[in-house]
Amino acid sequence: MPTTPATVDHSASNGVQPTAADASIMLELVDEDGVTIGTAEKLAAHQAPGQLHRAFSVFLFDESGRLLLQRRALGKYHSPGVWSNTCCGHPYPGEAPFAAAARRTFEELGVSPSLMAEAGTVRYNHPDPASGLVEQEFNHLFVGLVQAGPRPDPEEVGETAFVTPAELAERHASAPFSAWFMTVLDAARPAIRELTGPAGGW
Repeated sequence: MPTTPATVDHSASNGVQPTAADASIMLELVDEDGVTIGTAEKLAAHQAPGQLHRAFSVFLFDESGRLLLQRRALGKYHSPGVWSNTCCGHPYPGEAPFAAAARRTFEELGVSPSLMAEAGTVRYNHPDPASGLVEQEFNHLFVGLVQAGPRPDPEEVGETAFVTPAELAERHASAPFSAWFMTVLDAARPAIRELTGPAGGW
């Protein structure tokens, strides 16, 4: 049954204001089994305590087995300026998660995976202390390979980096990462190890 969100305060404590486009994007609400039960506006779905919705996370690796990270643009209203996995987002209602993952990877980073495979799902509840928003997500995971260098959209991505497991550990200890990063990485590790091989160190 479609959900009509209540009126909410869209201001963020980090000072970045959501745009009208953010408010108009619709997400798929799901139950604990990932079955679609309705829709909600993107901002309303993320207002505390959060509404469980469908999402995706992508992990792309180069031929050396290094993970492509992105630092989210400073202008984003949710988790700006923090490092995270290659790409993450939300399918449009009725859009297949795989198609959404491929679409957003190209829109944000200007690359199309040369190979991408499903890597399971993970359900989590991660509040973002900086903005007060909450990630209540049923997340579809994807791993793959990328051969071209990224050409990021500066409105979406502030910086990119290819990292080894050791470089990731060092960066994670010294720089801010998204609240959901380690949850989705740990859930995707079996598929990542299958993709990159035992020598990859993941």
